[in-house]
Amino acid sequence: MRKPKAHQTPDGPAYQGRLLPNPGEEVVDQGLGFDLGTLSRRRALSFLGGVGGMAALAACGSGSGGTTAGEGTASAASSSGLTEIPDETNGPYPADGTNGINVLDKDGIVRQDIRSSFGDSTTTAPGIPLTFELTVLDIVNDGKPLAGAAVYAWQCDRDGNYSLYSDAIENENYLRGVQVADDDGRVRFVSVFPACYPGRWPHVHFEVYPGLDSITDYDKRLSTSQMALPKDVSDTVFATDGYESSVENLSKLTLKTDNVFGDDGGVHQVATTTGSAKAGYTAKLTVPIDTTTEPTAGNAPGGGPGGGQPPSGAPTDGPPPGSGPTGSPDS
Repeated sequence: MRKPKAHQTPDGPAYQGRLLPNPGEEVVDQGLGFDLGTLSRRRALSFLGGVGGMAALAACGSGSGGTTAGEGTASAASSSGLTEIPDETNGPYPADGTNGINVLDKDGIVRQDIRSSFGDSTTTAPGIPLTFELTVLDIVNDGKPLAGAAVYAWQCDRDGNYSLYSDAIENENYLRGVQVADDDGRVRFVSVFPACYPGRWPHVHFEVYPGLDSITDYDKRLSTSQMALPKDVSDTVFATDGYESSVENLSKLTLKTDNVFGDDGGVHQVATTTGSAKAGYTAKLTVPIDTTTEPTAGNAPGGGPGGGQPPSGAPTDGPPPGSGPTGSPDS
């Protein structure tokens, strides 16, 4: 378990750009007022608990400024001027070892093109091409690129199914892969545009690890989050053959009603996307993380590949810890 650490400034020890009120004590011993000014809304609610925590947070103030009650925010901006990407649940289908299935210890998982399975199968997931690029920055190191970090990304297919879990594709492992960040903190994956299944906005999951040698130990994760895809692009993709069920599913959602992005409308998680349905799309997202704190996202509930999944990929498991505000299961 990683403890938050202060860094030295000309004015004394500080954490996330804020001077410690008790310089001789550890960050975790600075008092409730300091904690509330440091924690994100999601972390503060988890710390304080439920509706009472929300009331206390509103009364004390988060220190972020300009955020009205109920809007939510990511973690406090650091001295780098960046805001940490929100921690999110890894959902019921991560295959990272948190629920018994672990694809991260398999030969072949480190690859850029994740459209096809590796190992015993070479089946390719159909769909509109999507290349997505994540740039990982360390907000406590002046926002410098986190070169060498390992990023594990996974997503559902065009039908809303997750490899290794959904009955139809439990023998596949496509749409999962690991890349190592370059000197600019950047990783790039070649994939297909994911579906919109009931209750979830179109998204891609990812976890950030310190390096390639740590990806088989989920306790070493630096961050767990999700990338959202823009509505206009999603509408265009879902009008093409193969994505028919996504049209109705998306029509019932907004980023505010999604059970993960609903906290703040995905303001820090919507990718900048260019391209066309014919040529494919490229999505880019900057991922600032605080490498000194322990991630707060919930793990997947227990389960295995035999659990099944309803049509369109709707999860069968109950809501994992850290699920969205509606209380619905998320993935």
